[in-house]
Order: sequence, then structure tokens, then C-alpha cells
Amino acid sequence: MQSANVLLKKIVRSSVLPFAAQHGMKTDLFPLSRTLSLSLCQKQDNSCSASEKLDLDAWKKVMKSGLQEEVSEIASERKELSALAATRETLEMWRLAGRSVPEHISEEQLKTFMECPSKSAKKKYLKYLHLKELYKKNDKRKMDEKRERRLETQEQASKTDETRRNSFVCLWANGMDRGYSWRVAQSMIFGQPLVFDMSYEKDMSVREVVNTVRQIVLSEGCNRRSVDPFHIHFCNFKDDSLYHKEFIKHYREAWSKLLITVTDQCYTDVFPKDKLIYLTADSPKVMKTFDHDKIYIIGSMVDRSIKTGVSLARAKRLGLETAALPLEKYLLWNTGAKNLTLDQMMHILLTLKDTGDWKKALEFVPKRKYYGFVSKPVHELKKNLNLINRLKFGKTQEEARKQFAKNYSKKLTQK
Repeated sequence: MQSANVLLKKIVRSSVLPFAAQHGMKTDLFPLSRTLSLSLCQKQDNSCSASEKLDLDAWKKVMKSGLQEEVSEIASERKELSALAATRETLEMWRLAGRSVPEHISEEQLKTFMECPSKSAKKKYLKYLHLKELYKKNDKRKMDEKRERRLETQEQASKTDETRRNSFVCLWANGMDRGYSWRVAQSMIFGQPLVFDMSYEKDMSVREVVNTVRQIVLSEGCNRRSVDPFHIHFCNFKDDSLYHKEFIKHYREAWSKLLITVTDQCYTDVFPKDKLIYLTADSPKVMKTFDHDKIYIIGSMVDRSIKTGVSLARAKRLGLETAALPLEKYLLWNTGAKNLTLDQMMHILLTLKDTGDWKKALEFVPKRKYYGFVSKPVHELKKNLNLINRLKFGKTQEEARKQFAKNYSKKLTQK
């Protein structure tokens, strides 16, 4: 009898109770299982002796407490589900009304929202979730845009690769490259030398050296495409220097194939001193014409702090002739230093070498540095500039008009 009772309990616990809980019949089925077990116990008690009788009052208390706990758990779960659903509906209404409420909110976030102690805390939490959702959307949108841009660049690269595969384009590019290389090779034998002084690494920062190398690379490309290129010399060039490392970064394997002369010797040891002219903006002597028999030297330096007199002092120590470009003679110069970049100097020297025209050569000077080319006598232009500067420095218009009237009357009397 006892084994049958245990078997019945196992059946009820393993199969009947889970089925009833799944279909909402657990509260109705629980008394039935209790009566079955009690009836079995009573039958067993009648057959057993009086000492082995079951305490029914204790059994009833245990069964009632278990039933109450299960019923309270089911009721609390239903209340929690109904509260979550109601809160979700209110949040959806707020979102449709235009408040800062996230579109998707999880059950954990909903529970933390309900546990907030005050209205302001709930608003702040909703705003935090809303902003978090917006950031995620923006990140996703940026990733999609990056993907689209990458696909577009890949398509363009594939198109350019198709054009490069074209035999005519490849032949034309190879022919032009061979033509440029042949000209530079001829200039190394018969061309006019042009020296880049590479001894200014200690006077510059790392960033300035990087900019210098970048400008020299542009200068070498411009010289290579010229009709009559220079024979470029890198003098005072040290191996494993910062110049050398930056050139290898730019040219890579092509560095050893460049048609230029690189030496660690000074230019005074390579060329005669009487043929060398050091081009510097600080020189008191102005260059009038381009001399094809001279060897011009350019200081490989970019100084953002504008260190005046460095290249001039070096040229004087070596006893070399110096020269400056005639910028004030041909250009109505604006305020600022007269230092030009290395690629601009290369353009100017190549144009002077080919044409000898200063006006064409000085077109490579940045237009922000001058007002225009000199087309009138210099003294008249200076007077006009003085008037402009007076207006800039806050002088009244009446004083400027008086000065202009005096100058105009002098012009009439001269005529």
C-alpha cells in the first residue's frame, strides 16, 4: 500500500501537475490530488496499528501553506505581467506624442524604469535610453555610409584598372615615362647642375624636415617633366639621416633608381667656387638675369619660425656669391616674408632657364603674397600703398583724401 501511494505521488508531481500549471488548472487540480493522497493514507491508517497513524492536522497545515504559496506566486506573476504591459502601452503613447522615448525597450529596462523612485528619475532614464538608441542608429548609419563609399571606391578602382589595362594607354604612359627618363639621363651628362644643400637638418624640427622632403619630391617631379631639366645634386647628404629616411618613405624601391647625384661631400669640393651662387632671400644682391653657366644652390630648409640669415651666414662662411630673386622689382609685394617653397623655386628657375621671362617665372609666387605686377613707376605705387596702409591702420578718410589731393596736384604740376 505504501509503494502504491509513493507511485501515485510521483505520477501526480511528474505529469499531472506540470500539465495543469501549463493550462491554468493547477489550483483546481491541487485539492483533487490532496484528497487522493489523504484517502490512500486513511486506508493505510485503518490497516495499520494505532501507533503508526498519521497526524492529519499537521498534514493539513503543510498542504494549505504550499497551496497558498503557489497561489500567491501565480497572482504576483499575473500582476507583474499586467503592470509591464500597462507601462509598455503608456510608453508607446508617450513616444507617439513626441516625447523622448526609445522605440525598442527590453523587459529589464522596463523593470528598472518602474523601479525609479521619482518622475524626474524616470524621465532621465527614458532620455538616456533614447539617446543611446540614437547613437546606435548614427553608428549604424555611418558604418553603412563607409561601406557604400568603400564599394564606390572599389568600383572606381576596378574601372581605372580596366582603363589601365588598355594597351594604348599603357603604351602611351610607358613611352612618356621613357621620354622623361631619357631627358633626365641626358641632363646628367650635358645639363646644368642644380644643388640642394642638405645640411640644415639640425636647424629644423622633425615636422619641418618632413615638409622639406615633400617639397623636394615635388621639385624632382617638376624637373623630370621639364623640357630641359636640371642635373640635381644632393650635397652634404648623410646616410641614415632623417632626410634619408623620409626619402625612402616616399620613393621606396625607386629611391635607388632616381636619376640624381647624391653625395656626402660639400658643393665647394665638387664644383669651383667662382661658379657657385647661393640663392637666399636675405641676400643684399638682387638677381637680374639667369646665368646658364652658373651653378645655383638652394637651401633644403623649411622654417616655420622664419629664421632669417641662416643660409646667408652659411654662404658667407664658405665665401660664396649670393643672390635673391627680384620680387620687389616685378611684384607689388604685400606684407610678409619673401621666402618661397622649394617646389616654387624649382618652377621659377625652370621657367627662367627656358624663357628668361621674369613675369612668367614669378607667376608661380603665391598670389596672396603680392597685390599685382609692377606696371607703373615704383614711387607712385609706394604712395598708393602708403594711402592703403593708412586706411588700414585707422586713419580718417579726410586725412587720406587730403594726402591723395596733394599727390594728385603734384602730378598735374609735373605734367
